[in-house]
Amino acid sequence: MSMLIAVIVACEILFWILLLAGLLSRYVLRRRRLGGMLLVLVPVTDLVLLAATVLDLARGATAEWTHGLAAAYLGFSVAFGHGIITRMDARFAHRFAGGPAPVTVPKGGPPRVRHEWRQFGLTVVAWAIACVLLLAAIAIVGDHDRTAALQGWLSTLTLVLGICAIWPVSYTLWPGKASTPR
Repeated sequence: MSMLIAVIVACEILFWILLLAGLLSRYVLRRRRLGGMLLVLVPVTDLVLLAATVLDLARGATAEWTHGLAAAYLGFSVAFGHGIITRMDARFAHRFAGGPAPVTVPKGGPPRVRHEWRQFGLTVVAWAIACVLLLAAIAIVGDHDRTAALQGWLSTLTLVLGICAIWPVSYTLWPGKASTPR
């Protein structure tokens, strides 16, 4: 296992540890400031991963699929991270602090169509961030032979984006019946 894979896995684990520790501190232990501090540290895991990737390439490493995976992870984390934290916070507030029940995903109709297009919009943001990071790495390294793997990631991420477009398009064409959200 390459060192960068270990960093990616560690950052993912650290993301969830900090998120759960922050929410447990906030709602179970009733230590709001500690919980807030831990939640603020969640995005720091992205900075650690970005720094590790840049340092690896700056030291002369030939880009591998792991560097592309790091860019994809960072794009996903930046685009979807806030929503994940917000939904988890709502669930913990409901479970441990008497907060309102979390909003569920609509089952059909125009509300589900809007939901799917919002999710796809976030997917486009994740794709764009990952592609910008990949293109920046390619430009900074400046050596086609050392960045061939990153160029492959651009087409892979674009293919994934196209596949992800199936959901909002299918719900737009066949929205189903609207349900009453809980």
